[in-house]
Amino acid sequence: MRAARLIKMVLLLQSRPSMTAGELARELEVSERTITRDAQALSEAGVPVYADRGRAGGYRLIGGYRTRLTGLARSEAEALFLSGVPGALREMGLEDAASAARLKVSAALLPSMGDASRTAAQRFHLDAPAWFRETGTPALLPAVAEAVWDDRRITARYRRVKGEAADVQRELEPYGLVLKAGVWYVCARVPGPAPSFRVYRVDRFTAVEPAASDERFSRDEGFDLPGFWEERAEEFARSILRAEVLVRLSPEGVRRLAYAVDAVAAREALAGCGSPDAGGWVTVTLRVESHEVAHTQLTGLGAEVEVVSPGALRDRFAGDAGRLAALYR
Repeated sequence: MRAARLIKMVLLLQSRPSMTAGELARELEVSERTITRDAQALSEAGVPVYADRGRAGGYRLIGGYRTRLTGLARSEAEALFLSGVPGALREMGLEDAASAARLKVSAALLPSMGDASRTAAQRFHLDAPAWFRETGTPALLPAVAEAVWDDRRITARYRRVKGEAADVQRELEPYGLVLKAGVWYVCARVPGPAPSFRVYRVDRFTAVEPAASDERFSRDEGFDLPGFWEERAEEFARSILRAEVLVRLSPEGVRRLAYAVDAVAAREALAGCGSPDAGGWVTVTLRVESHEVAHTQLTGLGAEVEVVSPGALRDRFAGDAGRLAALYR
């Protein structure tokens, strides 16, 4: 424990020109008295830690005690610090490891690039969850993440549908994790005579039992996680679009369609539309999850869309329009 703290203290001093005992104590979560003892121990071990006395004093390294990554340009160093996703790392239980790695890189950079981590963090931030949606971290995510890193099989129990009483048990080879709109998914291979890759929501796991530490599966080196996820995500989007509606769209409706309905459905509908009429309106066949969902989604387009069929849905929009006209008369 103390050895790790001493290493971190050296890295902190390498990354900054000077630090007071109070600053070091806060970073290392110890007392200033402990910092004094640690500085003395480092000095006795040959690390050139120098203490400046007085109100503006502090600790610093002398004699050019530094390992430098001289091959990195500033833009490369800043990009390196953007590669981490703090919230996701924290949820996977990797925050401490990521923090230590960033600190080591900071300590090894040239002094002129010492502020790369700060400048990158002040310019870019990833907020993964969608608006107006509260997301919680799945309790078993760290266990799944550890198995992913170690290429270790897991025996998982999960519910096919949230709230379902009975659990299903599977042996899985977890290849990768995906964070989509605040929801964690694991892409895993199901071993057997005909192995197959599947996607599971981590928040539906009720138990995860990793295999022994020396039992690792052989990873298919041809597996491409981003490509696999993109393919499955599009397959899922298509699979839930089981109904169709015929609609007319104004030019503004065409522009806003992808924001109101599924992006895949909007792209396919507009690709198959004919020429605009004299007013610029186009008629398209739109695939939707259900007519009920279509009513909710298309309502957001207001007067920029006209439902042609089915008749029941058209009548429902006509009723909505009548009530709105009466309300605003």
